[in-house]
Amino acid sequence: MNGTTTGGSMSKSSPMATSSAAGGVMVGGAMMTPDKDIVANALNSSEHTTLVTAVKAAGLVSTLQGTGPFTVFAPTNAAFDKLPAGTVQTLVEPANKQQLTSILTYHVVPGRYLATDLKDGQQLTTVAGETLTVMKKGNSVMLRDAKGGMATVSIPNVVSSNGVTHVVDTVLMPTR
Repeated sequence: MNGTTTGGSMSKSSPMATSSAAGGVMVGGAMMTPDKDIVANALNSSEHTTLVTAVKAAGLVSTLQGTGPFTVFAPTNAAFDKLPAGTVQTLVEPANKQQLTSILTYHVVPGRYLATDLKDGQQLTTVAGETLTVMKKGNSVMLRDAKGGMATVSIPNVVSSNGVTHVVDTVLMPTR
C-alpha cells in the first residue's frame, strides 16, 4: 500500500501505518480506521464499552482526542470482567476519579509504538509516570505491570490519526 486509505485520508501524524493497518483493523465488530482518533475508534468497538465508560468518567476523552501521538494498551470488556466483582462500578464513581485516572493513564504511553517497535525487556514510561515492561516471544507481545501482572496484546497496531492502540486481555495496574 502507498499510505492511503479507502474512505478517508491518513493524517500527517500517522506516517508509520503498516500496510496491514493502513486500511483499518476490525475490533469489536467495527472497522478501526487511521482517519479517526483513538477515542472515535474505541467508541465503535463493542469490546471496549467498559473502557469508553471509564475514559468518560475520568474526564480523559479530550486528552485522548488530542494530537498525541499516543500508544494506548486498551483493555477489553473481558479484561475488566477479570477484576474483582464491583471494582469497575466503584472506580467510575465520581469519588474515585483520581484512582480511575491513574489506572487509565497507566495504559497510555507518549509516542507511537507499533508492535515491531517494541523490544523484549523494553521499559515504557506511561503518562502516569510509571513503567510497563515489554516481553516478546516470537510475534507475541506481552506487558508486565508494576505489580507483576501480565497482559497479552490480542490485536496489535490499530492505527488512529493520533496514535496507535494495542488491544490487551488484562487491565494493567500501577503501583499507586
